Amino acid sequence: MVFKLYGSAFSTCTKRVAIVLHEKRVPFEFFPINLATREQKTPSFLEKQPFGVVPYIDDDGFILYESRAISRYIALKYESQGTKLIPTHDLKKIALFEQAVCIEQSSFDPYVTAVGMEKIINPRKGIQTNEATVEAALASLSAKLDVYDVILAKQKYLAGDDVTLADFFHIPWGVLLVVAGSDIMESKPNVARWWKDITSRPSWAAVKDGVNSVASF
Repeated sequence: MVFKLYGSAFSTCTKRVAIVLHEKRVPFEFFPINLATREQKTPSFLEKQPFGVVPYIDDDGFILYESRAISRYIALKYESQGTKLIPTHDLKKIALFEQAVCIEQSSFDPYVTAVGMEKIINPRKGIQTNEATVEAALASLSAKLDVYDVILAKQKYLAGDDVTLADFFHIPWGVLLVVAGSDIMESKPNVARWWKDITSRPSWAAVKDGVNSVASF
């Protein structure tokens, strides 16, 4: 049965999963959910994703939601193909990977999401941008990226010298910083080098303009 991805073609979280599918070279069928008509809040959708947000997957009847959990599932199920994205045999490497995942969730996502919501999402809804919120989020993000720069001065990627899910988790929201008018990802040398590396990969190029079904690799 073909792997099924249900989400919005332009959703950050849907793209997060699609990047991993491309890195792991997993063919998949994409089922677009119309967020504008609130299709994600319909009973049929809520039966699969009770929080009413995208995405979720259907893997031969196995339903899973939350983009980071889905990404881990894909990386482990298809461990032997494509790019290895989670260390599985070296305890210390596994711990460093988990550390990097925690860094993304606590020291990156809250701030970049705040900027994206205020500068991109809210204006589309007719809500005025709170510039004070944006300024505070960018100041906090800059301080966190100073630490990233120290870490990335010593290693190629966030968990070590091998790319992992932790790196890719940053991309969908991170690229929107430029749309929001910030060049912060280019302002610190080691962060800039790392950012150029991960956003130049074919997996991101394949989904950055929208997610589509992939029949084969």
